[in-house]
Amino acid sequence: MEKPFIALPALTLKELLDFSVASYASRAAVQFVDGEALSYSQLGEKVTEIQEILQKYGIRRGDRVALFGENMPHWVAVYFAVTTMGAVIVPILPDFHTSEAIHIANHAECKAAFISQKLFESMVDETQPPLLNLLVILDTLVVLEKLSRPSKVEKVLQRGSEQLGRAMDKLGKEGISKRGREVAEDDLASIIYTSGTTGSSKGVMLSHKNIVSNASAAQKIIDIFPQYKFLSILPLAHAYECTVGMLIPILNGASVSYIQKPPTPTILLRAMASVKPECMLSVPLVIEKIYKNKILPKFQANFLIRSLYNIPFFRKKLNKIAGKKLIESFGGELKFFGIGGAGISPSVELFLREAGFPYGIGYGLTESAPLLAASNPVNTKYRAIGPAIYGTELQLRDQDSEGRGTLWARGPNIMMGYYKDPEKTAQVIDADGWFNTEDMGYFDDDGYFFMSGRAKNIIVGASGENIYPEQIEAALNAHQFVADSLVYDDQGALCARIHLDYERLDEVLGAKQKSETKLHERVATILEEIRQEVNAKLSSFSRIRKVIEQKEPFEKTPTKKIKRFLYTQER
Repeated sequence: MEKPFIALPALTLKELLDFSVASYASRAAVQFVDGEALSYSQLGEKVTEIQEILQKYGIRRGDRVALFGENMPHWVAVYFAVTTMGAVIVPILPDFHTSEAIHIANHAECKAAFISQKLFESMVDETQPPLLNLLVILDTLVVLEKLSRPSKVEKVLQRGSEQLGRAMDKLGKEGISKRGREVAEDDLASIIYTSGTTGSSKGVMLSHKNIVSNASAAQKIIDIFPQYKFLSILPLAHAYECTVGMLIPILNGASVSYIQKPPTPTILLRAMASVKPECMLSVPLVIEKIYKNKILPKFQANFLIRSLYNIPFFRKKLNKIAGKKLIESFGGELKFFGIGGAGISPSVELFLREAGFPYGIGYGLTESAPLLAASNPVNTKYRAIGPAIYGTELQLRDQDSEGRGTLWARGPNIMMGYYKDPEKTAQVIDADGWFNTEDMGYFDDDGYFFMSGRAKNIIVGASGENIYPEQIEAALNAHQFVADSLVYDDQGALCARIHLDYERLDEVLGAKQKSETKLHERVATILEEIRQEVNAKLSSFSRIRKVIEQKEPFEKTPTKKIKRFLYTQER
């Protein structure tokens, strides 16, 4: 059954929240796994409580408020409280170092901050931003007045529930409502600082219209019903999870559950069994690890199964059986598993297709709030992302002879610009409102976008060929002994840094029983075998000349992309 399209009176976060609170008042909105849910009406009440705290401490329209914490129901309430009163939310990824968080709060000139207890305890010796006049513990919404010496936690002045009652009497709910109605579509709603893979973090300014138009357009991709349950495992401070994993379910009356501990495989399995989600979002790394560590080894358990798996007919049958078991391990109700944030391994995607696993691919950037193109489980194409989302235009510029070009985008979801950086803004948004994604790819006849790689990562071959390192890395990462890889140009020769899956090596080779000398020899042999095996699948100009063992895991951004600049600079 197709779900009716929800048309909001205005594309603001206040209209979205008001609609959902009125339409789904008694339904569960947000909760911890196995915790008590906040209903939509209770979420609305919590938003009002938080707005009264902000008002009491002088936070007004246009003021910036930092939000630095792990996923939790209060994160959602604070996000709406700040944005629906006309202030600006500054979400900070919890994986950022505390010094980075302080830098962001300083740069954004935040006047208030909501910080989780865990992160607050890690930053008590840091110097607080000078403009900050309000600190609130996110977990409990306990107010801490600004400290001259934050390390002396015993001097913190706590404000309890009686303070909230006095603030409510003084301000009144009507005042909050009137302020909310002043919010306009083109008002700044959020500044999201990108982690970046080049080392430079930029403050992306997103308006209410940017964000809500993107959430609304997603209704054309997949139907979300009020009875659906989402399990959230990605950081809400990232645009992908915030828009797709929070705003879209709230717009449609679904419920979202959060995990209170890091989502290790054991904790994730327990959460999925408890929640039985219909929808989840993930970066490729999660499903790729499941495939390589749990599924593929079973297909290589003995000579007979391994031989059958190499025959397409039997491979499809085996993948179908494995797919059913995989869906059961996700709780048995899964209808949409959205994959975004990076390209997925071709071999893993082939498994998902043949397994009947309900995956969809999304592509976008923080600067586009974030979705630009997407597919759902019904209309995915192998190796493709999908067509442009509703209301967004995509075009290629500077195309080569094979039709590959740089992707530009225009639509209501394209950012207002970079905070305090009009020069950088002018470099990426032209006079007609087109945004340069700096991603390379091509379109097929059905309008599906196929991504080749980042323009800035392209390596030019000896005869002028464009080499996309991400495609070579995907081939490397498909190998059973490769945990991760990075391909770069080393004085005219293609080099691959490979971080091996040492647990898998121990399991298969019995490495713990070998001497150091024998182990080094065996690792060198495996690296060379990987190089030759992958080169056999690549064009001559894309073949790897040298492989290097990356003994420590690559440093990554919070969305699990390798920080390439740390490994590709002149060595």
